[in-house]
Amino acid sequence: MITASLLIVAAYLLGSVSSAIIVCRLMGLPDPRTQGSNNPGATNVLRIGGKKAAAITLVGDSLKGLIPMVVGHLLGAAPAVLAGIGLAAFIGHLFPVFFGFRGGKGVATALGVQIGLFWPIGLSVAAIWLFVAKVLKISSLSALISMALAPVIVWIFWPDNALIGMQLIITGLLFWRHRSNIKNLITGTEDSITRY
Repeated sequence: MITASLLIVAAYLLGSVSSAIIVCRLMGLPDPRTQGSNNPGATNVLRIGGKKAAAITLVGDSLKGLIPMVVGHLLGAAPAVLAGIGLAAFIGHLFPVFFGFRGGKGVATALGVQIGLFWPIGLSVAAIWLFVAKVLKISSLSALISMALAPVIVWIFWPDNALIGMQLIITGLLFWRHRSNIKNLITGTEDSITRY
């Protein structure tokens, strides 16, 4: 129980490390919380800093979800503990204790959690994201569609109630964080990936 609690707390703390803010500071870019969409995530870093900065941010945010899950597996964590670890890392990204609880929207971190849980799950979600992005050219819509299907994908590959519940919560929180994007999608004003 102590090990499980430590893993969950460590996952939250790692999730709280904002890759976007750190990358922007190191590369001399504006704070992503004050520019573009004001979101400290890879898409906004792409807007204000270009592809290199965005790629580094994307990898960093993904690792925040991946590393705790891999450690959990190595320590033989039960599915319920893995679910707690994944959810903690994701919530850390959304509400980072080190950055005033102003975090990103969680797509890359969620993907890292999924890859770390079981790589075919993460690969399937990523493939859906890439396909939708290729066809529709809208990052937020790609994220929403892929994450909406993620609970079903988890159910197919690892039908455990705790893990499915984890993904349902992640998907729900991700949709909530994308509520402004959903409004823009409805009004037809959401930005296209091709703009950057």
